[in-house]
Amino acid sequence: MFCQPQARWDRPVSSYPPVKIRVYPDDCDSFGHVNQSSFLRLFERARWETLVPGPGMDVFARHGVWPVVRKTMIEYHASAVPGDLVRFEILVTHVGHTSFSMHGTARRDSDGTLLAEANFVLVCVDRESRPQQVPDEISAFFGTKPALRASSPRHLLVRGVATGVDVLGEGPAILFVHGFPLDRSMWKHLTATLTGWRRIAPDLRGMGTSDEAASGYSVREYADDLAELLDLLQVRDAVICGFSMGGYVAFEFWRRHADRVRALVLVNTQAGADDAEGRSGRDRMIKQVKREGPAALSDSLIPKLLAPSSIDTMPPVVEHVRTMIARSPAGGVIGALQAMKARPDSTATLADISVPTLVVAGKEDQLIPLGRAEALAERIPGAQLTVIPGAGHLAPLEQPVATGRVISEFLEALPQANG
Repeated sequence: MFCQPQARWDRPVSSYPPVKIRVYPDDCDSFGHVNQSSFLRLFERARWETLVPGPGMDVFARHGVWPVVRKTMIEYHASAVPGDLVRFEILVTHVGHTSFSMHGTARRDSDGTLLAEANFVLVCVDRESRPQQVPDEISAFFGTKPALRASSPRHLLVRGVATGVDVLGEGPAILFVHGFPLDRSMWKHLTATLTGWRRIAPDLRGMGTSDEAASGYSVREYADDLAELLDLLQVRDAVICGFSMGGYVAFEFWRRHADRVRALVLVNTQAGADDAEGRSGRDRMIKQVKREGPAALSDSLIPKLLAPSSIDTMPPVVEHVRTMIARSPAGGVIGALQAMKARPDSTATLADISVPTLVVAGKEDQLIPLGRAEALAERIPGAQLTVIPGAGHLAPLEQPVATGRVISEFLEALPQANG
């Protein structure tokens, strides 16, 4: 359940008894596997079945409203075939004024294999498709079930914005801040390996699965969002790991919340502000996104984000980057461009950084050449610099093992502190 800033975990995330659905031949494609559209239909059936033990399947009709799907994100992990009994578990992660969010998993009942997981945002509307308040009966029912995965919430309400976040493990905290125009999934390889740490990876406002923000976009807004997120997760301080645009946010976080920074990891980033040419480039991208949508940025950005060797030999990485670019909301992408265009020059900040700092650079980075990373490390007192061979601008994705190893070694050398 979303947590209001003033209410610190006062309402638990809600869960429901599993719903079991049998796979029939007409759910499958010509190869005998459940196809993607059928999985969506099965998730839809499971969502409705969760209402049966509570207020009933007619609860929305009784209140004169109807839930319509606003956003769907689904990831497929394994195949299902006719005869399989699939166990669907539904987690309600947010109940707002007119909308609510659900996270669902589908597992083969016989062996527990994860087949698919999905996130849905639904909005209640009347017969004229006007948004209406979520019925109190639904809110009450959603708020009475025990927590399913309270240690790893999928969404939180951060300064009024529905924010997607992954939280893994226990221990001292490390906060991962993604770059543009990406989302928290860029960190999936690193968060899977840095055991012994509480790994927190949010989607910035308007990016990934996080909602767009009416209050606007700036590095200051992003930084204050992160501080509020740490409050909600009851984290006093953290290592801040910022990639590219996330590095710009990390500098602002240091300026505004220095007492909450245990250390800094600055990956493929720089301290300077945009020059005139850079600002013009942002404006061109804003016009393109308004005209064609975020996906249109892929063709021009991917050759700059990835080293040529990565493009040639890592098709899954290329596709992952393309997917991240395409699935972020246009408003959030435009807001991020405006925020980067208007960001302050952080060069004067560097000499004041008094926490352990690691600078990570890709040897083949075309967007932020190695010389800028070297200058960054030289200006931060005591900073370490590590260059990742075979990596362009996306070192965490192009060379996840090498990048994860240097970050792990840096974390292990930090003085012990409370998480």
